[in-house]
Amino acid sequence: MSETRTVVAKEFESIVAGKAPGVRRRYLKDNLARWVVWIGGLSVIGALLLIFFYLVSEVAPLFGGASLEARQQFVPPGAQSSQTLYVAAEEQGEIGLRVAGDGSLAFFDLYTGAARAQVSLPLDGAALTEVAEISAADNLLVAALDDGRVLPFKHSYRVSYPDDKRLIEAEVSYPDGEVPLAFSPSGQSLKSLVARDNGSTLMLAAVETSGDVVFKRFEQTESLFDDAQTTEGPLLRFTPPIPADQLLLEPLLNWLYVLDREGGRIALYRIDGDDAPQLVGTYEVGVPIDMARYLAGGISIVVSQADGEISQWFPARDVDGEFYLARIREFRLRKDHRVTAISPEQRRRTFAVGDDQGNVSLFYATSGSRLAFRKVMDEPVALLAFNPRANYLMVVGAKGTTQGFDVHNEHPEVSLSALWGRVWYESYDEPKFLWQSSAATSDFEPKFSLTPLSFGTLKAAFYAMLFAVPLAILGAIFTANFMSPEMRQAVKPTVELMEALPTVILGFLAGLWLAPFVETNLLGVFLTLLMLPLSVPLFGYLWLRMPREIRLRVPSGWEAAMIIPVIAVVVWFCFVVAKPLEALIFGGNMQGWMDRTLGIGYDQRNALVVGIAMGIAVIPTIYSIAEDAIFSVPKQLSLGSLALGATPWQTLVGVVLPTASPGIFSAVMIGMGRAVGETMIVLMATGNTAVMDPSLFQGLRTLSANIAVEMPESEVGSTHFRLLFMAGLVLFLFTFVFNTLAEVVRQRLRRKYASI
Repeated sequence: MSETRTVVAKEFESIVAGKAPGVRRRYLKDNLARWVVWIGGLSVIGALLLIFFYLVSEVAPLFGGASLEARQQFVPPGAQSSQTLYVAAEEQGEIGLRVAGDGSLAFFDLYTGAARAQVSLPLDGAALTEVAEISAADNLLVAALDDGRVLPFKHSYRVSYPDDKRLIEAEVSYPDGEVPLAFSPSGQSLKSLVARDNGSTLMLAAVETSGDVVFKRFEQTESLFDDAQTTEGPLLRFTPPIPADQLLLEPLLNWLYVLDREGGRIALYRIDGDDAPQLVGTYEVGVPIDMARYLAGGISIVVSQADGEISQWFPARDVDGEFYLARIREFRLRKDHRVTAISPEQRRRTFAVGDDQGNVSLFYATSGSRLAFRKVMDEPVALLAFNPRANYLMVVGAKGTTQGFDVHNEHPEVSLSALWGRVWYESYDEPKFLWQSSAATSDFEPKFSLTPLSFGTLKAAFYAMLFAVPLAILGAIFTANFMSPEMRQAVKPTVELMEALPTVILGFLAGLWLAPFVETNLLGVFLTLLMLPLSVPLFGYLWLRMPREIRLRVPSGWEAAMIIPVIAVVVWFCFVVAKPLEALIFGGNMQGWMDRTLGIGYDQRNALVVGIAMGIAVIPTIYSIAEDAIFSVPKQLSLGSLALGATPWQTLVGVVLPTASPGIFSAVMIGMGRAVGETMIVLMATGNTAVMDPSLFQGLRTLSANIAVEMPESEVGSTHFRLLFMAGLVLFLFTFVFNTLAEVVRQRLRRKYASI
């Protein structure tokens, strides 16, 4: 006996010491598994961090602002001997143009100031008074002469590559000939000349010394033999109700502005046909006006005020549909600074402002933000000019000093207020949340609000969860707590198998079959959603009132099989009676009745279709996790509750559900995370319209669907491209917040019900 004890003791000591072969292998496997899990967990965290930092690296340049990099300062040719009326820079930012008061055009190098070419305008003995832009994009200008005539001319640049080196040569041409056009028949000197050309009509307007505004059209036509002919229209004259110090003419020839600088007033005229412009109204700025310029696109004007504030205006409609001049937003300079020059970009709503202290500021109209501010010279800024690419800015001082700047302004459209707030966009009658990233015209105003996309994401997830959560949770409760083991073994794998169905198939069916079906059977769908929740409890109540011998014929736990024909009959009945009821109550068209009576519009691909389709995709996830959580509640807890006299329902509500609540909540939050990130269903089953409408019958656009649709067509590195990455970052943060919230709540529920 003592020898046996000694052998057993030695074996025990060897096991404890880890010397037994089986124990050593077990310890090795345990340690290996622990390290694998630890490394795998760190790898997952590291991968998520890498994704996060990559998204941040793509998004960060959006908020980098703008900067000005100075070039050499110089005095252009002839700037000290004659007044500078107009300056411009060619597209590459290498050659500048200066139009002098003596009628000479000097082209010079924008790096050194060296002369490149010089041309004199054919003024036919008259003196040049001012120069105005016809079209900055086409380099078309018009010169006003002191005898009331005008001379349109164009500066262009020919690029060649001799010996593989870029050579830019400047040219001047005259689209309407070198003979000045007669404008004012009285021969009066013109001021504030404005001109626009829409391709077929050249329109001129100016202020005569008498204070009247003269207005004239030149129609340009081409014959079958490409012979260009210009037809001169009648001269129209009208007297504005305010002193005409400056005129502004819209590029599309619809609107004319008359500005009273001292009085701080703007008169808006509507141009219609060949008649004189019609006055729309006169509007008070509130303080004297320094100057005004059109922004790119020709819709908005910016007005600099004597108090150092710059205001943006454009025509809008009031509640009665009548046009008025709306003051949209303000941009603030320092109070003691006066604006002396304004220059807009040609393709974006950025504009540069020079003041009397030698400072230059860059603003972006849509976002209302200041992009850059810099002291550029020790004299007042007289003229500013962007090149067409807006990567070069020429600043001309009051004494003729010229300073060039390379402009780095990649993403002016982005600001927190533009991304998440209401913005009053051009041609709209009120501020709105809008996403519109592209258009057919190059002067389009981008609309980059992420609010409607985020709203659409949450809206789709909300209706999907509204459909999925009751079915999934109640189904999980019944399966885990009341269903027979044999039936559970058939039902649970079947529901989980639904999760393997590709969402692209669900989206395809939702878009091509479910959406038209719901539209033509809307009342039947509503009756089904109403009658099914009522019919199932009613059937259960009637089943309990059945004779005992009938109820005992169905094995315990198989009662759910009896509900299947009930559901089929109820659904069939709802769709059978829907058409007669729709004809009786809604005149045969429920959608039309909702639109006429309730003011609720109906889109075929709407949130109802998305909720049903995406709910079907989310149900297996929620059901499986919730059912596992409920089924995993220790049986001794349920049996103990029943032994103490509680009913099965009381046991479920008071014991099982509180114990399983952490798992059920996790199931809901995981389903919510999947619904937020779903792409293919919302892409195919909605109209992809980025609208802020909570209606069940309106479409939507989600962040994920927007990325899928627009990423292939976005230019790499552009604002649009980086904003799509920002949408991905917002989705990432949504998921992170939901998962964190789920874990926090789950831990609290576990601590709360740990004593059960």
